Amino acid sequence: MAKLQSVRGTYDLYGEAKRKAKQVIATGSRIVEKYGFEEIETPIFEFTEVFSRNLGDTSDIVTKEMYCFEDRGGESLTLRPEGTAGVVRAFISEGMQQNLPVKLYYAGPMFRYERPQKGRQRQFTQFGCELLGVEAPQADIEVISMAYEFVENLGLAGTVTVEINSLGDAESRNAYRSKLVTYLKEHIDELSEDSKNRLEKNPLRVLDSKEECDKQVVANAPLYADSLNEASAKFFADVLRGLDNLGIKYRVNNRLVRGLDYYSHTVFELVTDKLGAQGTVLAGGRYDGLVEQMGGGHVAGIGWACGVERLSMLLDAAPTLPRPIAVIPVGEDTQDEAIKIAYKLRRAGYRVEHSYTGNMKKRMIKANKVNACTAVIIGSDELSAQKITLKDLDKGEQKTVALADLLKELN
Repeated sequence: MAKLQSVRGTYDLYGEAKRKAKQVIATGSRIVEKYGFEEIETPIFEFTEVFSRNLGDTSDIVTKEMYCFEDRGGESLTLRPEGTAGVVRAFISEGMQQNLPVKLYYAGPMFRYERPQKGRQRQFTQFGCELLGVEAPQADIEVISMAYEFVENLGLAGTVTVEINSLGDAESRNAYRSKLVTYLKEHIDELSEDSKNRLEKNPLRVLDSKEECDKQVVANAPLYADSLNEASAKFFADVLRGLDNLGIKYRVNNRLVRGLDYYSHTVFELVTDKLGAQGTVLAGGRYDGLVEQMGGGHVAGIGWACGVERLSMLLDAAPTLPRPIAVIPVGEDTQDEAIKIAYKLRRAGYRVEHSYTGNMKKRMIKANKVNACTAVIIGSDELSAQKITLKDLDKGEQKTVALADLLKELN
């Protein structure tokens, strides 16, 4: 029989790594809830159309990375590769359009068949938020500032940079697309096969290519900023001015784009140089065309998402658990009372380690091993007098106290 192990691209998350991941999600939840966002949980799998319809048939996610399967009823289903599509599907199918604006956030597992690398796995956890129903640049400012406050509260403000760009409105996008296609066709022999295939259907995806030959061509491509019309330029200027007003530092990256047509105006990423070449830890943008593309009418949207594992790798240390109290019965006749005391202490909010077997020496060794701060020692003679022994395991000092005063003494 082959040795059992996790599937390639998956992992067992426990100990310090799990505590870091929990800290990222707990911090994100606390921050976004201050901004009025409410949590939503969508199914882990959806009809394949939910993703293929909006991610586009030229995106890497759809062409190479989605886990699709046919259920027993013959329906094509897909494990969710990202969070936005499911949230927007819920927004439409649950009739949330009646109460705009809608602010939602989520956290949960996503699935992509991609080459595992540092901080990127085939099953990963994503935390993200979506603001639907606001077309004004104030929404962009608020969502970006929320992302920045999130990483700042994780202690990462000094290691992460905000990069931002504008894709403009549909008119600006079409103008840029025309310039870009003209330029790329002049260099078509220098492009990779993937980029040649994208040239007609989705030329902006060429700008995202990681192939070195494509990067060399893209380096001299037209700049998006030169194609922004007056309204789009003003929108972007308003967003930047808002970030300046909040004291949030950023870097305009003219090469930062999103290949999908429903994106417009603001796109942004939080990037670091501490995770190798793939340094993006949080990415977002405005997607005013997505709800309409999915059949829900014209509703503006903007949001962001981060890979929890990638972000947690930047944390210096995991949150420490409270040091436990060790409950140590001495003799069989004190076992029942030990369980009763441990139960009482846990209900009072203490973390308690109750050794199930072993003599006094072995239980004290176990107490030190789990880094207990105090031992509650329950002996037969003391118990008959309704007393117990409290031992400070750091100082080695101990005293006998009334059982009724245990909580007061610990406090």
